Amino acid sequence: MLPLDPQQAAARTWFESLRTRICAVFEAIEREAGSDAAFDYLPWHRVDPTGAPGGGGVRGVMKGQVFEKVGVNVSTVGGSFEGDFAKTIHGAADDPSFFATGISLVAHMANPHVPAVHMNCRFLVTAKRWFGGGADLNPPLPIATDTDEFHARLATACAAHPGAGDYPRFKAWADEYFYIPHRQVHRGVGGIFYDHLEGDFDENFAFTRAVGEAFLDVYPRIVRRRMDAAFTPADIAQRDAWRGRYAEFNLVYDRGTSFGLKTGGNVDAILMSLPPVATWA
Repeated sequence: MLPLDPQQAAARTWFESLRTRICAVFEAIEREAGSDAAFDYLPWHRVDPTGAPGGGGVRGVMKGQVFEKVGVNVSTVGGSFEGDFAKTIHGAADDPSFFATGISLVAHMANPHVPAVHMNCRFLVTAKRWFGGGADLNPPLPIATDTDEFHARLATACAAHPGAGDYPRFKAWADEYFYIPHRQVHRGVGGIFYDHLEGDFDENFAFTRAVGEAFLDVYPRIVRRRMDAAFTPADIAQRDAWRGRYAEFNLVYDRGTSFGLKTGGNVDAILMSLPPVATWA
């Protein structure tokens, strides 16, 4: 067990509580669809390169009728970055020690009319302390009303915390980050993305909680609206081709994937973001 200071403990506790509530809502949606699917939880433990205990986490995965594959992971890890990787992390160039706790979620949906989604919130400590995270919508078949509602809810979360939230900036950041250069396309219809939010812990933590609550409010509503929509084989083909783009981004460009693999995280938990089925031309 890693020793935690009050800020680290508060962040970890909230991320774990958000995981519990999200999983309960997703399982309830499966019940509404007549499925008995439930999350399977796999605890994992990490050993730091120094040989000391390095924390760990819990991988949660459900494969159901509505959620073809959804992963909701929580982790709390710490220790020392190896080699030159420390130079790429905010505040770790001179001291490679670190702490990180957070929640990461990716949902790939059976019905092509239900958008896939990604959400992540995290708290990191190096020589600096900061929050990062966001949420972005990834529909194979975009529907304007869903996109608008998703963005509006995140904008409301930002507006409620003007000291930390900046919707225009964070939206632009998501548009820039979730872009696939070799395809010259965006991964989805965006959302918000932020990082290195440091300074006032209470204010930044409150904003990060608001982002998590916004996701828990808006995304299940969109799922319930679309999960019974009729679809065609052409729609499935579009979904699976789009999933190929999603996989390309996560394996080539995603910083979270790189961070997890380079810090000795659980490989199955890190790669839970990949879709169960995808196609390439």
